Amino acid sequence: MTRGTPIPQTVTLHVPFRIVKRGGRREMQLPEGATQPRQTDNTLVKALARGFRWKRMLESGEVASISELAEMEGIAFTYMARVLRLTLLAPDIVEAVLDGRHGSEVSLTRLLEPYSMAWSDQRTSLL
Repeated sequence: MTRGTPIPQTVTLHVPFRIVKRGGRREMQLPEGATQPRQTDNTLVKALARGFRWKRMLESGEVASISELAEMEGIAFTYMARVLRLTLLAPDIVEAVLDGRHGSEVSLTRLLEPYSMAWSDQRTSLL
């Protein structure tokens, strides 16, 4: 700037984005190629934590079966079984979810649907 040139008081910035629903909340999604700050999906993180806690309870013998655990937690057996399946995700996928580095296509709804147990297939379809 040259001396005597007035400094603008207002700067207007236009950023194209759309609103998407993730984990029951609305989230801003920037266009392809735009960098977005990392943001963890709390619903997905909570489901992973529950799944690993339930797995630990089953493996330690604290509960004898998924049916007993579901009854104790007051949760439908089928839902519990689907959440427990999250413990079979590839470790790098779990880490990406915890760090907020997973793509927008990775949601709890999607991960509760059947997916391959082979980690290489999971990486191909989920990351």
